[in-house]
Order: sequence, then structure tokens, then C-alpha cells
Amino acid sequence: MSAKGVRCMGFCLWVTLFACAFAACSSVPKRPVELFTVRNVAETQLDLANHEMDQGNFERALHMLDEAKRLAISVDDPSLLIRELFARGNVVYYLGDEAGAMLLWEDARIEAEHAGEIELAAMARIYLERGRLLSGADAEDVRLAVSRELSVIRKDKLFLAQGWTVIGLAEKENGRFLEAEDALKKSLDIHQQGNYLEAAGGDWYLIASVRSVVGNYDAAIEALAFAIAFDRHAENSYGLGMDWRAAGDVYKKAGDLAAAQNAYQRSLAIFNAIGLEQEAAVSGARLTEP
Repeated sequence: MSAKGVRCMGFCLWVTLFACAFAACSSVPKRPVELFTVRNVAETQLDLANHEMDQGNFERALHMLDEAKRLAISVDDPSLLIRELFARGNVVYYLGDEAGAMLLWEDARIEAEHAGEIELAAMARIYLERGRLLSGADAEDVRLAVSRELSVIRKDKLFLAQGWTVIGLAEKENGRFLEAEDALKKSLDIHQQGNYLEAAGGDWYLIASVRSVVGNYDAAIEALAFAIAFDRHAENSYGLGMDWRAAGDVYKKAGDLAAAQNAYQRSLAIFNAIGLEQEAAVSGARLTEP
């Protein structure tokens, strides 16, 4: 064989070996660019903590948030860290530490802005505005501030729902009751579309409070019936106890004392059944009030 033939065969063999090697390499499955094992566990912990909070199990929620925070720190995930601060602030607020909750939401705002998480930063500011509203800040200032933040949120529908809830509460404080119910129904639509049953029950509870303020007691009871239905589907015992207590208040305002007593009794029984003694005491006290 000539030298030229040897060179030709060598080149062809090199091409063949390269092609085989490339084919072999390309058949190896690629690893994912990112792994989400720890993040998924942290997300689950956050969901469980929020569920326990909705059920009124605040101490248990804090324990779950401790684990969610540990996992979020371990993978240095800003989004998880920020949302853990949101949830922890909610629990701390419900436990009566309003100042502590505001500090946690402020930490969330700082973390989100440093991380370039635009929507999370907007949500942190909404949490802060909600805290200001509940502490007696000017309701119109809060409404305007939250409206500006809602224009930033594009992806997370649940953030939008929470923003509309704050606007609804602000409108209620402003005495614009039709606008308040309209805002709360925008939150309700989002929760119903996503099958967030507990949140939808909470929306109806707030809608009932708006209707009750203006003396529309029949419509308030209707809203509370929807709240009870959603909370039953969600097995949200805490929500059910609150719904029946609110129904008792509305019936009492309407002058139907027998229905009020029945509603308070049901609220008391539910709170006793789940071991929430403080809430049971509140419902029990309503039974003996003139």
C-alpha cells in the first residue's frame, strides 16, 4: 500500500474513532443544571408551616419554619429565605408580637432587594404596609402604596391575592365598602382558581365582615356560609371555629339571639375539639354576654 493510502486509511480511522467516541459521549444522559432536592424539602416545610398557621397551630408552625430556614441557609437560596421570613413574620404577628413581625418583614425586604428579587421585594413592602394598616396607619396611604406594588407583581398570583386583600382592608377602613368587597373578591377569584380552599374561606370571612359593618346581615351570613363550606372542604378547624364565632356576632347584631347562641356553641365545641383553649374561652364568653 502506498504512503498516500496509509495516510488515507489513518485519517478515515481517526474520523471513525472520533465519531464513535462522540456518539458514545452523546448517549450519556446529561445531569440537570440545577438540583432541587433540598429546595423541594424546604418548600414542603414552608407549605406545612403555612398550613399549621392557618389551623392556628402557631408553635408547631414555628418548628417547621426553623427546619425550612435551616435548609434554605444550607443551599443559600434567597427566595426560600425571604419567603420563610414572610411566614415567620405572620406567625409572630398572630402571636401578638407586632414589632417583631415588622422587623422580620423588613429583613425580608432588605434580603429581596439585595438579591434582585423584584417581586419578592414588592411583596415584602406589601407585608409592611399591611402591618402599618393594622397598627392604625392612614388607610388611604396604605391603599396607594399597595396599589403601586401590585403593578410590579407579574408572576406570582398568590402575591397578587395578598395585595388585593390588603387593599380590601384599607378600603374598609376608608369606608368605601363596595370597593372593599370588590378588592376582596379579586383575591377570592385567584384562590378559587388555584383551589386554595383555606384562603378562599378566609376571603369570604373578610367579605362577611365588610357586609356586617354596613348592616347587611343577611348577606354577611351568606358569606359566612361560603366560608364554612370552604373550611369544611379544607378540614380547617381553626377557620371553622372563627367562622361560627363571626356568625354568632352577626346573628346577635341582627337580633336573632337563638341563632347567635347556637353559632357560639358550635365555635366553642370546635375549639375545644382541637385543644385551642384560649379561642374556646373567647367563644364561651360570647355565650354569657348580654
